[in-house]
Amino acid sequence: MIDPKTLAARFPGDFTFGVATAAFQIEGATKADGRKASIWDAFCNMPGRVFQRDNGDVACDHYNRLEQDLDLIKEMGVEAYRFSIAWPRIVPEGVGPINEKGLDFYDRLVDGCKARGIKTFATLYHWDLPLSLMGDGGWTARSTAYAYQRYAKTVMARLGDRLDSVATFNEPWCIVWLSHLYGVHAPGERNMEAALAAMHHINLAHGLGVEAIRSEAPKVPVGLVLNAASIIAGSDAAADQAAVERAHEFHNGAFFDPVFKGAYPEAFLSALGDRMPPVADGDMALISQKLDWVGINYYKPDRVFDDAEKTGDFPWTTEAPPASDVKTDIGWEVYAPGLKHLIEDLYRRYELPECYITENGAAYNMGVVDGVVDDQPRLDYYVDHLNVVADLIKDGYPMRGYFAWSLMDNFEWAEGYRMRFGLVHVDYETQVRTVKNSGKWYSELAAQFPKGNHTAK
Repeated sequence: MIDPKTLAARFPGDFTFGVATAAFQIEGATKADGRKASIWDAFCNMPGRVFQRDNGDVACDHYNRLEQDLDLIKEMGVEAYRFSIAWPRIVPEGVGPINEKGLDFYDRLVDGCKARGIKTFATLYHWDLPLSLMGDGGWTARSTAYAYQRYAKTVMARLGDRLDSVATFNEPWCIVWLSHLYGVHAPGERNMEAALAAMHHINLAHGLGVEAIRSEAPKVPVGLVLNAASIIAGSDAAADQAAVERAHEFHNGAFFDPVFKGAYPEAFLSALGDRMPPVADGDMALISQKLDWVGINYYKPDRVFDDAEKTGDFPWTTEAPPASDVKTDIGWEVYAPGLKHLIEDLYRRYELPECYITENGAAYNMGVVDGVVDDQPRLDYYVDHLNVVADLIKDGYPMRGYFAWSLMDNFEWAEGYRMRFGLVHVDYETQVRTVKNSGKWYSELAAQFPKGNHTAK
């Protein structure tokens, strides 16, 4: 095992080490203090959608254990906490009355972080759309982008004076393709037209959100978090190399091009024909406002072959087998060089601002044995990927911080509670938290930096 001090020496003194969570995955209290249902509350109750019909009703009970969990973050010695805000707590119907009790909770969260010397990186949307908005079509409706703008404005008016950073969205790819084309996530649509409508309205909402954030809290750095695909050809064949470009346009270009180039990829639009929703005058200017930072979430590479028959929807690719048999418990290939490939490719294609790795981690499901969670594979995963981040810094890329996913085991969306990504083990029956060996190691790494002066016991 690499010594944390040795690895820490590879990072500049102002590099930020943090931990990340998302509201629906940890908060629970889904009916408390005025919160109403999100699309994920409904999705969990639909048979066959989530493993064992697990739901977020209790999750990690973070809503009721806020102080304990913030103490845990402080004890781990990390500098920053990346969390998301639940729209259904703030505007329970998506539009209409504001719920003061919801804002009060996030007041306590932000103030609690500040009191403990923890920087606050807020995400305004991490997938929990108020269920009431589905009556208008959810993200397939343009009106939802404007409802989001009002929500963003409301949050920033209340919290913007104390936030260190804010992201408009987490992983538009998941909101669009995984949720509206593949049907794996809420709302479970399987329709290209619906997905394309959601794509443009998410992009538009991002732009409207940037505008809202800067109008209410102009000093808060604003960014966007994207789970960009690290796309690698399954072979050296010309057809497979071309497949990489198509896959890039579908997985990355649909979101990066509008934001960082002010237009959708031409080949992407051509392949879709007349299925794109209307793009109104001024939309692209809103979407492409300059950002202060970009967040990249990375877990695994995406290897592709050309689909010789060109079947199904664009990008006409098929999944190539992994390059090794090393996989996490969720079945994802472990390949740290994929992160380096991804960052290099994105900065080659786009004029990007400074970058944070906003999620990176691994699902390994070891339990507590004699008070210890020996999760060496997860620790190895972190070491390998952090070394890649250090290599990128050495090569001149503007990498500013790294957030481990996740602070604690939690509700893992369609996988329910069977997959564990946490640095901290959660016993869901007792809600006892146990810092894993990987969490202790990460704490020792963070302790090498100025604000990292507490170590997990």
